[in-house]
Amino acid sequence: MIRLLLSAALAAATLPCAAFASVKNPDTFTYLTIADADSLDPAWAYDTASHLIILNVYEPLFQFDRTSTEKLLPLIAEKVPTLANGLISPDGRTYTIPIRKAVRFHDGTPMTPEDVRWSLLRFLLIDRAAGPSSLLLEPLVGYATTRAEDGRILPHVWADVNRAVSLQGDNLVLRLPKSYAPLLSILASWAPVMPKEWGVKNGDWSGAEADWHKYNDISKESTPFFERTNGTGPFKLDRWDRQTKEFILTRNDQYWRAPAKLKAVVIKGVNEFGTRKLMLQAGDADTIYADRPLITQLQNLHGVKVIDDQPTLEMNPVVFFTYRINETGNSFVGSGRLDGAGIPLDFFSDIDVRKGFAYAFDYKGFIADVMRGKGTQATGAIPRSLPGHNPKGRTYQFDMKKAAEHFQKAWSGRLWEKGFKFTIAFNSGNLPRQTVCQILKRNIEGMNPKFKIDVRAVEWPTFLDAYRNSKLPIFVMGWNADYPDPHNFAFPLLHSKGDYPATQKFKDPECDRLVEEGNAETAPAKRKKIYAKLQDLEYEEVPHLVIVDAVRYRTQRDWVKGWFNNPIFPDSPYGSYFYTLSKD
Repeated sequence: MIRLLLSAALAAATLPCAAFASVKNPDTFTYLTIADADSLDPAWAYDTASHLIILNVYEPLFQFDRTSTEKLLPLIAEKVPTLANGLISPDGRTYTIPIRKAVRFHDGTPMTPEDVRWSLLRFLLIDRAAGPSSLLLEPLVGYATTRAEDGRILPHVWADVNRAVSLQGDNLVLRLPKSYAPLLSILASWAPVMPKEWGVKNGDWSGAEADWHKYNDISKESTPFFERTNGTGPFKLDRWDRQTKEFILTRNDQYWRAPAKLKAVVIKGVNEFGTRKLMLQAGDADTIYADRPLITQLQNLHGVKVIDDQPTLEMNPVVFFTYRINETGNSFVGSGRLDGAGIPLDFFSDIDVRKGFAYAFDYKGFIADVMRGKGTQATGAIPRSLPGHNPKGRTYQFDMKKAAEHFQKAWSGRLWEKGFKFTIAFNSGNLPRQTVCQILKRNIEGMNPKFKIDVRAVEWPTFLDAYRNSKLPIFVMGWNADYPDPHNFAFPLLHSKGDYPATQKFKDPECDRLVEEGNAETAPAKRKKIYAKLQDLEYEEVPHLVIVDAVRYRTQRDWVKGWFNNPIFPDSPYGSYFYTLSKD
């Protein structure tokens, strides 16, 4: 398939510019990215590639109003609850959400309030390891996971979630243990509505207490929603070809709003930038994923627009250290011992190792050369676009002398004497993350000939599996906001039950306390002070390296109309909400 497309692109690229005066494939929008989706189950998926598809096929209760990260519009809900309209109780603990009528799933069956309730309960109860369930468990029941530290399910979970989520007629009623200001923002992206009857018929949870335990922490491919969909959204899944990393979405002509302008959307993973660029030039792609280092190759192309300085709600890339590595079938740790041919499984539990890496990275050089000067050095896990960011926070600077001093102290001096060897992985096609790995390799290997780091490109789903199973000694990833609040960075990056620390096996009781205190505090000035303390502790502990507060750019054909950037939408600004797009 790709050979045929590429041949067409190469041939078209040699034709005169006038050949592209008319819109190519006016009813089909093609987006070339670098990553395949991980899962299409809204309760399981927790990556941008998956959620780009999910939020175009399924629908949550609300959505953000175009570029706003504050104003919400009703979607599956008929109204957005407020104190003023009486749908939020005066104490902020009860939300009444009227459910929209006359909405149908893609298979033609009517959506009911029970589908909404089942979808939300399912989202809470599946709670797969390092998954998204904590986003709603925390506000709705007051704790972030359904399991104790030994892995056993907490005995009160069923009663708690049923007390929190109920129906009164056609209204969904949510009862919180305490007020939680970001709740509606979370519901604008998470727990989209799924068909209960279809799910049960295909082997999913019945909705009863008797069998929910079987679906808690379910494996990825064992859910019927893994690679099949049945949503209410403007597009339907026609095909997911996992071999070619290609999705084809087709218009839902029975959509409850006016049907989309586009008849089809193609999302395809193409790792090679040269191929993506040629197809964009030829008009065979309408927009492509392109990292900051590539912008100069896209500027001034005929018929192509580069839209720069797009705001983000992200911290990316981030270098994470795994404190306790899983040795089972692990090819990333060499011998698994401190013998010069590998690393011990608790290698990064030594703070001097982590600080050695922190001083060995060239932050300013990365921003100048890789990011083309766009961005500033990050001062902590909370990005500058959110309250709680501390612009005066302490930062590590590139200092090879200090890096060597810490490596010489690490492991009681044995590290410098013995040396080490291990592998850093990055997801294929991600040039900034690849460059981060190469900078660390070059600087650290240049410090001591006994230090050896291999850099390996890994396909996205394989990378995610290795990361989730704590097999990567170091992994370079990023965090895009699930909802626009500083807690959504503090918790997943610094709380022991958050997404990354749970995988890293990083736990600091004071970090946990400050994260929880910051989330509970409603006074902005007090909250800011709490987050300043948290980020100071982050600097001292070094569980990860934050690098840059950045802006992004979008590249698209000039015939694309209706695009807007909402930084909270998954894969923004490359991917988008396709419902508003047209080509003319």
